[in-house]
Amino acid sequence: MTTKKKTTLRKPAVAKNSKESSYAKAGVDVALGNQVKSGIGAIVRPTHGAEVLGGIGGFGGLFRPDFKKRGIKDPVLVSSVDGVGTKLKIAFATDRHDTIGEDLVNHCINDIAVTGATPLFFLDYIAAAKLDPRVLKQIITGLSRACKAAGCALIGGETAQMPGLYGEGEYDLAGSITGIVDRKNLLDGSRVKVGDALVGLPANGLHTNGYSLARKVLFDLLDLKLTDRPAGLGTTLGAELLKVHRNYLPAFETLHAMKGKPLHAAAHITGGGLIDNLPRILPKGCDALINPLSWKVPAIYGIIGRGGKVDPLEMYQVFNMGIGMVLVVPGKEGISIAKKLGGRIIGEVTKGSGVVRFSPEPGK
Repeated sequence: MTTKKKTTLRKPAVAKNSKESSYAKAGVDVALGNQVKSGIGAIVRPTHGAEVLGGIGGFGGLFRPDFKKRGIKDPVLVSSVDGVGTKLKIAFATDRHDTIGEDLVNHCINDIAVTGATPLFFLDYIAAAKLDPRVLKQIITGLSRACKAAGCALIGGETAQMPGLYGEGEYDLAGSITGIVDRKNLLDGSRVKVGDALVGLPANGLHTNGYSLARKVLFDLLDLKLTDRPAGLGTTLGAELLKVHRNYLPAFETLHAMKGKPLHAAAHITGGGLIDNLPRILPKGCDALINPLSWKVPAIYGIIGRGGKVDPLEMYQVFNMGIGMVLVVPGKEGISIAKKLGGRIIGEVTKGSGVVRFSPEPGK
């Protein structure tokens, strides 16, 4: 008869120096990093379902998708990676960090939603000169909140201390998402045809694009402060610039559930605005004809455009101008779909060469 030897987990080895380690003196505090990361599991665990294997802290996140339960016969994985750009500067200046994580997750969700995909899991990357437990908790809380709302598991990430690369109190944030779509439901623009309606869904502020130009105009040229309340804005400039990037997944879920599958294509209006993003879904021989008077452009864009004397067409190539997502649907169903989703008809698909045209042209 043999007896099994009881095994116990050994405590991690630590440097014997009771004072400050050489690495900490160089700017990287390993002990602080471990302390900061110790509470992450409790924050992200609510985003996990039965498909997540293991927990947080391994070398890789584990996800076992149940294609049968999801009703997917020919699964196609869709991935995307992104950041939030210089919107981070607003988070630093306001010392508010709980919304920037939501921005990142929602941006990535929208990028794969336009292919017809629903999110499976998300991974994040946070780097700073020195990790701040309070700030990191806010960021992770925002990431988790957005993931949970979208049914997306936050299964891993990386937190890095890189002194000398970032300024004091600053950090960088990026993330990657993986989603899934049944190949028969993949949206690639091939269904778009002349006569289709363009349904614009309203944006919630600048989302995550155009902040370099916005900051230049608002803070350098106009000398405004984050606490200022410019005429027509209805809130402080800081609150306006921190508005969370809208998640359009619910709108896609509504469309996918409709009979006849009316969604022909969709474009997430991010960097490049309407001018550069709509051509990405237009087949050969089609243009997108936009009526810029069909929706009310939010006040923030008037402040930026006039304050920086920015060419009107450039405004539509840098900012979303109040339209965060464009759906291409059959012309005869455009009005009913727009009403159902809280959007509006902003144009139509016409014969052309794959470009965006405006009638009337902005600024004229």
